[in-house]
Amino acid sequence: MVPVQALPDVTKNAQHVKFNQHHGNWKIAGNLYMPKNYQPGKKYPAIITVHPGGGVKEQTSGLYAMKLAEKGFITLAFDASHQGEGEPRYIEIPTERVEDIRSAVDYLTTLPQVDSDRIGVLGICAGGGYSVSASQTEHRIKAVATVSGVDVGEISRRGWFGTANDVDAQVKALEAIAAQRTAEAKGAPIRYNHIVPEKDEITSDTPNDIVEATDYYRTPRGQHKNSRNLSMFSGSDSVFAFHAFSDMDTLLTQPILFIAGTKANSFWQSELAFEHAKAAKSRELYKIDSATHMDLYDIEKFVNQAVDKLNDFFSKNL
Repeated sequence: MVPVQALPDVTKNAQHVKFNQHHGNWKIAGNLYMPKNYQPGKKYPAIITVHPGGGVKEQTSGLYAMKLAEKGFITLAFDASHQGEGEPRYIEIPTERVEDIRSAVDYLTTLPQVDSDRIGVLGICAGGGYSVSASQTEHRIKAVATVSGVDVGEISRRGWFGTANDVDAQVKALEAIAAQRTAEAKGAPIRYNHIVPEKDEITSDTPNDIVEATDYYRTPRGQHKNSRNLSMFSGSDSVFAFHAFSDMDTLLTQPILFIAGTKANSFWQSELAFEHAKAAKSRELYKIDSATHMDLYDIEKFVNQAVDKLNDFFSKNL
């Protein structure tokens, strides 16, 4: 377990911005980072960083945005719809998460300092799956990368290890979601589940990745007041129906990089995505030895290794 440490302040050099969510009537809150030694009048490549499910821009996506800006890119980290702004609160809707990324591209194309033909996306954990999904049909994105990337739909259907395939259990879960939706339509209070277990909810069966997620999100290591660890249960059906990698083998033609730790329980997701990425101009699965899923969120030696690889990848492809 990582020693308790304060969440680093990744906002010191960021410009706070807001931009339209194209499908919603709310704004998306973002942090925009300028490159080190920024020169007014010059156009720069830009990278959108997409946070994990339940996360916020001040956590790991902001850390990667800050570090990639130091490498010479304009970067944008933002709060997902319903996590930052937008009603209902604390609901994970994959189609809107994908639209958030498109809206971030829209915003970057309006900035005079951004080269609109050199926009890339980096997604972390669930943000990785959403970034892959968006890039299949959003070809203003010219290069795609994931760090500890997962498809939340696959996780919902097959479990964190990818070994569960009990359709009856899946249908039972969907029936429970439907019953809760009916109850709420009749006036029952909204039910919220925890995204990661609280400390007293961890059991011997909890995957190591998830134990470490609790250490990140629920201790000063990565805890942030706007990351509430809540998910609206009655909206979970849309996650079950999501397939992040469904059209990669035909529509995702951009260069793509998958970065994953070899000790991550979720490693199979990066392998799965890599296998699907048959239409990509180039594809690479970059393994970081001895790293777990959560190590790539904030452990300096692993994050710096990932950032160096991302810098090489985006410098070559943007």
